[in-house]
Amino acid sequence: MGSGDRKRVHWSTRMRRHPPRSWPFWQLPRRVVVLITAVTVVYVAAICWAFTVTPLVPRDLLLCGALMLCTAATVELTRRSGENAGLIRDVYAVWELPLAILLPPVYALVVPAFRFALAQYRVRRVPLHRRVFSSAVVGLSYASASVVFHLVQGTGLSSVTSPRVGAAWIAAVALAGVVQWAVNTALLQPAIKWSDPTVRIRDMLLAQEAVQNDVTELCVAILVTLGIAVTPLTIVFAFPFVTLLQRSFRHVHLVNASRVDSKTGLLNAGTWEREAASEVARAVRTHTPLAIALIDIDHFKAVNDSFGHLAGDKALKEVARTLTIFLREYDLVGRFGGEEFAILLPQAKAVDAYRIAERIRAHISAMPIDVYDDPGAEPVRLSISIGVAALGARWDSGTGGQLTDLLAAADGALYQAKQNGRDQVCVITENTTFGLREEAANEAPAPKADTPPRDHSHV
Repeated sequence: MGSGDRKRVHWSTRMRRHPPRSWPFWQLPRRVVVLITAVTVVYVAAICWAFTVTPLVPRDLLLCGALMLCTAATVELTRRSGENAGLIRDVYAVWELPLAILLPPVYALVVPAFRFALAQYRVRRVPLHRRVFSSAVVGLSYASASVVFHLVQGTGLSSVTSPRVGAAWIAAVALAGVVQWAVNTALLQPAIKWSDPTVRIRDMLLAQEAVQNDVTELCVAILVTLGIAVTPLTIVFAFPFVTLLQRSFRHVHLVNASRVDSKTGLLNAGTWEREAASEVARAVRTHTPLAIALIDIDHFKAVNDSFGHLAGDKALKEVARTLTIFLREYDLVGRFGGEEFAILLPQAKAVDAYRIAERIRAHISAMPIDVYDDPGAEPVRLSISIGVAALGARWDSGTGGQLTDLLAAADGALYQAKQNGRDQVCVITENTTFGLREEAANEAPAPKADTPPRDHSHV
């Protein structure tokens, strides 16, 4: 059997094991599939059209090759430090914006495909549709930037005859960079939101740190574009600076990652405690209400024992996702360890905190959790117990241990919820512990008739 025959047999075997219908692409929501397909078709059509109308000039090919080498070197640096999951932020715009400005649009269309293909091969294997869609989005955004620049500023830097004209040229480059960011964001935002409705696009794309990184990257890209327009030798001197910028971005990412629990994406215990302590101190100082809820998944060990730890991890992620759905933007939620979560609720009294906790409990209790990729597999059902403690006068007059006191009180309420049969919310005040039911949620809370008040003087 020749090598060609062996390749055909290998390909047919792979197709039998992984038929097209089983590809992750088809598991996405229908509108995401339509969006990815439409953007990719437009991208391929734009490349074909650009090739037919663009003559290949040796000088353009040499400059494109030099910038592609810089892109490849940046990919290698990314491989050493690792590529973060989710929305990837890096410094490739420093090399790709000059392509869009100084060369015809066809180069801006093609080079992102080269970059993402290299990242797929050298850095990390991800579902192929993600790389293809990213290539299409980035390519179309830089092509848009190229078209806008050549419409606004049709002349090259060599024809600049005065500082005023030079300033207009740089302003046109900046405008093209802004157009690239806007088109890229407009194409990415619906795909991200439709894939995961719980994602907060504003936090992802418009957070202060993200905007600062984007502005810094754009400014450096403009300066590099200006330098390359004067002489391509600028690339040699720009590369070390770009490497340093990439390391600074990576450092910020690592600092942020150190604050987050890797399995759930929530704050880890140490970060939650630090930020919660500040919030509690502020509430004490300003005499505003605040509550803390501790959540424990009932009989979670049985899930791990029956379905495996990977299934348990998926269950944890689903519970964490549910928590973020029901909470406000300024609430703090973190994983406290194992199957326990902690929530801090500013501006929430005991009854308010109960209502929030009860909605979370009821939703998770009724929510089927798919822990297997097989759509026909039986989902897992979970329940949670929640203990809530609200800030009161006793803790207001404390000497700095208010968070510790609140956590101890919430832990006592959680223990009481478990003792009462689990799958319920128990709230502690300064003088009593009580459980509420939905029909009594609009009334002032009162102790349960069959639960005698507990003495919490030790709290």
